[in-house]
Amino acid sequence: MSENREADLLASVPDGLFIGGQWRPATGARTLKVYDPATGNVVKTIADASPEDGKAAMDAAAEAFPAWAATPARERAELLRRAFDLLQERKEEFALLMSIEMGK
Repeated sequence: MSENREADLLASVPDGLFIGGQWRPATGARTLKVYDPATGNVVKTIADASPEDGKAAMDAAAEAFPAWAATPARERAELLRRAFDLLQERKEEFALLMSIEMGK
C-alpha cells in the first residue's frame, strides 16, 4: 500500500454530514479525529454530529419519505441496484479505508 494512494483516498473522503441532499459541517463546527489504532496517528478529521444534527437528518428523511414512497418499486430497486454497483466498482477503495481505520 503506498502512502500516496492512502493520502489521495483519505483526501477524497468527505468530512461533513450529508443531510437533506447536501454536505454540511456539524452544528457548532464540531469535529472528531479518526485515529489509526496501530500508530495513533490522526487519519482524518470529520464532522462530529450533535443531537441537533441527528434531528435535522431525521427531519430531512421524514420530508423525503412521501416522494420516496410514491416512487414505483421498480425504480427504487433500480436505484438501489445502482448504489450496489457503485459500491462494487469501488470495493478496493472501501477495503483500503476500512483497513486504514482498523489500523491494519
